[in-house]
Amino acid sequence: MVAEFPTQARVVIVGGGVMGVGLAYHLGHEGWGADTVLLEKAELTSGSTWHAAGQITHSTSSFGLGKCVDYNIGLYSGALEAETGQAVTWHGCGSFRLAYTEDEMDWLRHTLSVGRALGFNIELVGPDRIAELHPFYNLDGVLGALHTPDDGHVDPTNVTMSMAAGARQKGVRIFRNCRATNITQATNGEWIVETARGTITCEHVVNAGGTYARQMGEWSGLQLPMTSMTHHYFVTEPVPEFEALDRELPVIRDDKKVSGYIRMEQKRGLIGIYEKENPNSVWHDHCPWDYENWLFDADYDRVMPYLEESLNRMPIFSELGIQREVHGAISHPPDGNPLIGPAPGVRNYWCCCGTQIGIGWGPGLTRELARWMVHGSADISMRDYDPRRFGGYATKEWQVIKAEEDYCLRHEIPFPHFNRLAGRPIKPSPLHDVLKSKGAVHEEVYGFERPRFFARGIAQEDHYSFNRTPVDDMVAAEVRAVRERVGLIDVTAFTKVEVAGPDAYALLDRLVANRMPQKNGSITLTHMLNRRGRIELETTIVRMADDRFYLVCAAFFEQRLLDHLAQHRAGEDVQVTALSEAWSALALNGPKARDVLGACTDADLSNAGFRWLSAQQISVAGHQVWAMRVSYAGELGWELHMPNAACLDVYNALWAAGEPHGIADYGSFAMNVLRMEKGFKGAGELTNEVTLAEADVLRFARQDKAFLGSAETFNTEMPWVCAYLEIEPDGIADGHGGEAVLQGGHVVGSTASVAYGHTVEKILAFAYVKPSAAQAGTILEVLIHGKPRAARVLSEPAYDPQSLLPRTDAVQEAAE
Repeated sequence: MVAEFPTQARVVIVGGGVMGVGLAYHLGHEGWGADTVLLEKAELTSGSTWHAAGQITHSTSSFGLGKCVDYNIGLYSGALEAETGQAVTWHGCGSFRLAYTEDEMDWLRHTLSVGRALGFNIELVGPDRIAELHPFYNLDGVLGALHTPDDGHVDPTNVTMSMAAGARQKGVRIFRNCRATNITQATNGEWIVETARGTITCEHVVNAGGTYARQMGEWSGLQLPMTSMTHHYFVTEPVPEFEALDRELPVIRDDKKVSGYIRMEQKRGLIGIYEKENPNSVWHDHCPWDYENWLFDADYDRVMPYLEESLNRMPIFSELGIQREVHGAISHPPDGNPLIGPAPGVRNYWCCCGTQIGIGWGPGLTRELARWMVHGSADISMRDYDPRRFGGYATKEWQVIKAEEDYCLRHEIPFPHFNRLAGRPIKPSPLHDVLKSKGAVHEEVYGFERPRFFARGIAQEDHYSFNRTPVDDMVAAEVRAVRERVGLIDVTAFTKVEVAGPDAYALLDRLVANRMPQKNGSITLTHMLNRRGRIELETTIVRMADDRFYLVCAAFFEQRLLDHLAQHRAGEDVQVTALSEAWSALALNGPKARDVLGACTDADLSNAGFRWLSAQQISVAGHQVWAMRVSYAGELGWELHMPNAACLDVYNALWAAGEPHGIADYGSFAMNVLRMEKGFKGAGELTNEVTLAEADVLRFARQDKAFLGSAETFNTEMPWVCAYLEIEPDGIADGHGGEAVLQGGHVVGSTASVAYGHTVEKILAFAYVKPSAAQAGTILEVLIHGKPRAARVLSEPAYDPQSLLPRTDAVQEAAE
């Protein structure tokens, strides 16, 4: 019996691969199954899913993604089949990730630390143990490996069909051979999905289109950055040596030599390759709608160096023929991370696409998306996956450049702070060239170029390692300059938004947890929350006039802020203007900041004339700028915000005035150290996973006012809380976030941010731990590079705990 085609639904998912079906399955489990419809233009899995190799591993250095992977393996290894009665064909053979160099070993040591925080069955082993479990692999040059025994691989089609069965059991209606032809939004906000079988009106629409997702987005006027890249794997003839095996060999991930993976495929061999040069992108404008189960001819010239090395590494394959060639297209976003979450600028259009590792990542990420849709927030940090992390700069041409770069990096070492250089610069600040000429090494954040450090006596480039590098010496000098003299940093990348109009105060007051600034020129640090009381973003609000407010927050929150304001307006008369690209900003910090700024303006900079946490419009170098007396460095300081045309003149004037005082440029690396020394929480701590209480910033919330998420803010259990730690350094490695925190040998949490405090000569960290482990003075251990380090919970900032320095007065300064 053919199901009647609906005309109404709460949710319509377009796309029947592992991502779309996974979301349908999890929406069913979150209670929305009976009002969810999934449309697939052909058969389920007929896009990219069916030709996936199907591996999955616990070997990930991402804490959030690790949670997803662990859930997926549990689902594949028994839970899904037990629920649905449909086989998924799980092969729990385990896996090794090999290391040939000390840099690779350091990567594995860090991954081990993250895995321990997540409770994984994970160990670092030597060549003897690898040979014991996989006697056929050539281990010449191998130093060690990360062994993850619970890993495996699964049949992609069976997994998807099993989740489809589970979705149907929860009431989801799935329509195959039903291609969507258009998605538009009605004036009342509902979505209209046109198909060959009729039109469905829905509250929520989900783009799970795989290689079609970008062109589907264009139907709705959306720019969803991703590009289809082609990837090979090969299946050999039967391997005689495999016939007598009574167990399946572990998957081998050989990033350096093979740039891919090698495993058994029944009694055959399977070799997958991500070549590190000459990548192949396809369908730059349009993926043909009739390409079901589509494969490309193998391009042996492109992959031959790695294919030859795979035969060297597995000599038992060398005399065998290739029985099957799989060369299919997979979506790659510009940074390699999927697009999971709200589309930018619209309401209730959700992205579930751009996933290059659908089997490995898909179910866990779709579970989080289902929670986001139903409850208002995911349970892991979605910052790395939020589609709003890209802006209008992500043109099609740029997307191709970045996707090709990402493909080539697929099996490179993911060093901390790895700087992706292709397609840059995108949005240089007015100071970009000047700072570059002075040694700046820039990073990209939301398209902006931001200096990360200044090379002095070393190569003007990134220096990569999991241990300390010469860059640490550069950062130490920049921190010292700010602490002892005065430093100047280009913070143009900050999000800068003006909210104006008769109802501006009322709108913002409903959305922020803290008290709104009451007087013109006053400043408030506050947070915007979602309906679960979880943190959407942190922002500084400046009251510029009775009906005009200026909001400043981290660069990557711009679209998130704009959407939050737009989607929670309730008829208020306000105008929201993004100023990020039109305005620049500088921060001047240090004991001599008043002397430097005072030489460039006639404004009274004393405490009486310019109080702490206030803003004024002042004249600097002949330009009117907004000066804000705030300091992320925890020193006497000001931020200066101005139109782009003023920036170079203001910078030059400040620099000239600062030279007698030993002024220095500094970058984001030093800024991070300065804020860690002051105990200021940042984006790594303030995520959609946590409430203000859990983040230990409840002091920024008012109980005497109603705001979005207020009930959940003050009435919540706390499974964890953010603790501030000092950790004993060893002079070699400092940690990078995600490491396990232990108490009495038991894991009690994990680090969020870690940095060496050059002023206090301690490693400092924020860590989410069990409340019982967060008490001041508690002795803990942090697993850095696989080895425990002594740690202690601090009760106050490591530097200037009473925060006296930012409030230094001119009279006191003169007396000194």
